[in-house]
Amino acid sequence: MPRFAANLSWLYAEHPFLDRFRAAAQDGFSAVECLFPYAHAATELRQRLDAHGLRCVLLNAPAGDWDEGERGLAALPGREDDFRRSLDRALRYAAAMDCPRVHLMAGVIPPGADVQAMWATYQSNLAWAAHEAQEEDVMLTIEPINRRDMPGYLLTRQAEAHRVVSEIGSRHLRVQMDLYHCQIVEGETVAWLSGALHGVGGESLIGHMQVAGVPDRNEPDRGDVDYPALFELIDQLNYGGWIGCEYRPRDPNPGGTSRGLGWARPWLRRTPSRP
Repeated sequence: MPRFAANLSWLYAEHPFLDRFRAAAQDGFSAVECLFPYAHAATELRQRLDAHGLRCVLLNAPAGDWDEGERGLAALPGREDDFRRSLDRALRYAAAMDCPRVHLMAGVIPPGADVQAMWATYQSNLAWAAHEAQEEDVMLTIEPINRRDMPGYLLTRQAEAHRVVSEIGSRHLRVQMDLYHCQIVEGETVAWLSGALHGVGGESLIGHMQVAGVPDRNEPDRGDVDYPALFELIDQLNYGGWIGCEYRPRDPNPGGTSRGLGWARPWLRRTPSRP
């Protein structure tokens, strides 16, 4: 059955970040994920996880200067040292939090950039990062993101992500398939999902999934994607990973996240928190 993780960077926004762990646990989540937890000590985050019986299943590596428009470092020529420091910090947090997955953001295409050079840098950095992740037994993920939400982002298509992962050929590098982004960029999400989970030669390259309603990025209970059918398909294809709830609750008032979880309640607290 689908296993859902609360994205604490998007859900429970009425609470300070550290209090969102308790809110998620109270709603029945056994796992969480987050974007950038680095404003807090890793030991404090681990204490919150342990106190509420939660597992963190995904975090993002630092993505550069977010306020200045940077959205990742992995594909930026000349920023290799920054990328390596970013990964090192993320792996240290992952180890302290017992988090098995780290998302590496590619970055935005600068004006006038040599896009082919960016792809070459991306592949080189990811190959190096996969070797480092192997030492820590962490899975790295790359995620195609639509350019409506993130203008200029390099990696936008599922086939691109699968090609990169296949060419690097490390079990420590997988695709993070956000069904919201997939539907916006490519449509036919059922076909993409079915093909992705069947994989190449029977081996899936999907390491994590995320969901949100299309087109408004609210709860996955209405809109252009038939999520109940997708969840049934995910079960039929024996996907054993987590599905992150990375959406903006439709009700922005305090308690809105909890009130909007009717779609997920049949599954919450019915599945184990690992792997």
